[in-house]
Amino acid sequence: MRKSFYHFLMKYRHPAPMDEISQFANDAYLDHTFPKTADDYHELSSYLELNGPYLESMSVFDEVWHQYISTES
Repeated sequence: MRKSFYHFLMKYRHPAPMDEISQFANDAYLDHTFPKTADDYHELSSYLELNGPYLESMSVFDEVWHQYISTES
């Protein structure tokens, strides 16, 4: 069974964000309504487009999503 995207993303958390991905992970961690059990691209991208003002560009999500798919499938 594959991990949720959130669980995968949390490996990028860092106390002093080193890049856009670690900043995204930190912000998602602080977002108490983030869909923590989701593993569906459309569900996550829709959520982030409507509720993720901390994500400056969806390309950051897309980059992490591609890593998630390649390692979790």
